Amino acid sequence: MVAQGTTLAGRYRLDTRIGAGGMGEVWRGEDIVLARTVAVKVLLPGRMEDPGFVARFQGEARAMATINHSGVVDVYDYGVSGDTVYLVMKFVDGEPLDRLLSRLGRIAPQQAMELIAQAASALQAVHDQGIVHRDVKPGNLLVQRDGTLVLTDFGIARSDLANRLTDAGMVLGTAAYCAPEQAEGAPVTPAVDVYALGVVAYECLMGQRPFDGDSAVTIALKHIREAPPPLPAEIPPVVRTLVEVALSKEPGRRYPSAKAMSEAARAAASGQASPVPEPVQAPPAEPAAPPMEAYQTGAHQQVDTSVSERRGGSRRAAKAPRRTGLITGIAVAVVLGAGAGAVALTGMTPGEPQITETAEPKNDTSPIDPPPKTRTARPPEPEPTTEEPKPTITRPRPSETRPTREPTRTPTP
Repeated sequence: MVAQGTTLAGRYRLDTRIGAGGMGEVWRGEDIVLARTVAVKVLLPGRMEDPGFVARFQGEARAMATINHSGVVDVYDYGVSGDTVYLVMKFVDGEPLDRLLSRLGRIAPQQAMELIAQAASALQAVHDQGIVHRDVKPGNLLVQRDGTLVLTDFGIARSDLANRLTDAGMVLGTAAYCAPEQAEGAPVTPAVDVYALGVVAYECLMGQRPFDGDSAVTIALKHIREAPPPLPAEIPPVVRTLVEVALSKEPGRRYPSAKAMSEAARAAASGQASPVPEPVQAPPAEPAAPPMEAYQTGAHQQVDTSVSERRGGSRRAAKAPRRTGLITGIAVAVVLGAGAGAVALTGMTPGEPQITETAEPKNDTSPIDPPPKTRTARPPEPEPTTEEPKPTITRPRPSETRPTREPTRTPTP
């Protein structure tokens, strides 16, 4: 564990610890070469022994370095000093949005829409680089004194160019802001960030999140199955519409891009209505990846409740059976308590040890919805009939009263 006053690589002096998570700590420090204040994120000692965590930490640096946007925190340096792995970023003199909400309770609709517009614009810059943030929440949005907003913490971001570390059918993110498809273990797309930002917008307007519960699984299931409590009538209709669209259960019914959401938020901030996006057909899902070890990640700020879950099948599976499987896995987790498995739930609070519950996935070899087989066998013999035959080919009548599927004819080559 690094201590106050430590100097990394003979250049970055650590002055004040400003945040911690399951992956590392964030310090306010000084670049003594360039004489400027910086933010230094260091990987926790226990994580440095795991090459997967080190690779993900380096991936965060690379992901951030590809983005050039005023609303995304700049990365300056990455390196190893002795046994400490560190990431140096621009120091943002701002207040996390979650702390702002704790202080104010809620935010006026116009100001909330202005913040959401900025956050969505920053997310578009992220998505333009083929990266999905996957952990959009108030703790990762810093509001500066002049009202501008900066998006931080790419610790579990996924890049299309380097995604092997998170490809095992896992869900990584904070349950309270987790999109339904993300909670179900489907492949993530930019739509999960749009949904999470919709949750942030709801929280700004109401002073509370749309879904809460006593466990990460309870919250995740609410995101999948329940509609959020409606916003009060005093919220302008254009603002209510924006939140409702962003919180659509189906990704294709949300804003088609973060840019579209940003434009809608700016229009709502000025009291203008924006067109509701037409439903978009979701792209075909990629098949589930083979199982691999799950890696936990943290945040710059204090981590709420996060969920890490493996999916057992493709996104093409029917929704009801998939959710049933998720609920079954949760029940098994309660019984087993601990061990290697498919569902891992993490609730982290300052000063408390991490507790992980796991469960073995249910092995069901029967198909959920088997496709109809093509039959080439001889059709059943027709029953005797007293009707006069017509001068056309007579199809064989089924032997049962219920309708049956006609045999598939095999075309002659």
